Amino acid sequence: MKILSYEDYNKKVKNLKTVSDVSNFAKELVAPTLQAMLDAEMDDHLGYDRHARREEGNNYRNGHSQKTIKGSFGEARIDIPRDRDSSFSPIAVKKYETVESDLEEKIISMYAKGMSTRDINSHMQDIYGVSLSADKVSKVTDQVLPLGTGMEKSAIK
Repeated sequence: MKILSYEDYNKKVKNLKTVSDVSNFAKELVAPTLQAMLDAEMDDHLGYDRHARREEGNNYRNGHSQKTIKGSFGEARIDIPRDRDSSFSPIAVKKYETVESDLEEKIISMYAKGMSTRDINSHMQDIYGVSLSADKVSKVTDQVLPLGTGMEKSAIK
């Protein structure tokens, strides 16, 4: 799973000629987008970013497990983060799920429209039936938005 640089992203977009090309390119974005969402969810769950010092608590990252999910985009292999006390329950890809039907359209919709945190929260409510805090939505979008632009988070602000 490779994150595209800004130049590579622009080259790919300029070479899109047909609807099929656009569809295939969108499919390439699904796995990195899901991975960024899962990583942001783990950051929120633990209360600190990856590689940051944690202040307190006994729970911490404990590797990952690989999962292949299937949908209309085909198959995508992602790494599900784990925590030491097994209390992490991801929302983007729920435990024991391997088949997603319309998730990629909704992710790409959020991703492409640059929606506000309130709109994304509403969208996530529609997708998963759960309400997320604005802070959690911000963390997820901060992770996801740079994937499509090739820009660092700090460059987006």
